Amino acid sequence: MYSLFEPHTEWLSKGKANKRVELGHNILVASDQWGFIVEHQVVERQADVSLSIPLAERLLNRFGDDAIESISFDKGFYKRENKELLKLYIPEVIMPKKGKKNQEERAEESGKTFQKLRHRHSAVESDINRLEHHGLDRCLDKGLKGFKRYCALGIVAANLHKPGDVSFDKLMTSFRGRHERSKRSCEG
Repeated sequence: MYSLFEPHTEWLSKGKANKRVELGHNILVASDQWGFIVEHQVVERQADVSLSIPLAERLLNRFGDDAIESISFDKGFYKRENKELLKLYIPEVIMPKKGKKNQEERAEESGKTFQKLRHRHSAVESDINRLEHHGLDRCLDKGLKGFKRYCALGIVAANLHKPGDVSFDKLMTSFRGRHERSKRSCEG
């Protein structure tokens, strides 16, 4: 037990230089190609390796067997059996292996498609940062039920901001274009 007041709290060692340890729970998130978070789970005392198959099942049930073209995971999710099973249902499975790789694994991970989809995975890190920006860096509610509710509401808030962000970006692009055109007409 790491907290007298929140006994459900876990000790999270993420291996990052600036934060050696955190207290709380990991949150598993899945986002679509537009950056909306479509699935989340507060992870309680489970290894990442055990989460990939249940996550894929939930996504396939929600969106249909032909709707998901690719799925990408961090290195902590790698398990050869899971990767092979996922490939039966999803055409492109990006699940890099930790540690030493054999020649076949090196060839796969250096392939053009793998690299392209792996670079898209960085958008998930951006989504996580967005969640922290919307208040999920610190939970103010009490108890595990409160923690889960707080996470769900933070994800709803982040998803509600997403269309506004897209509209703002389009507005700024339009404004810059008009500004450049008016600048040229004034110079002419």
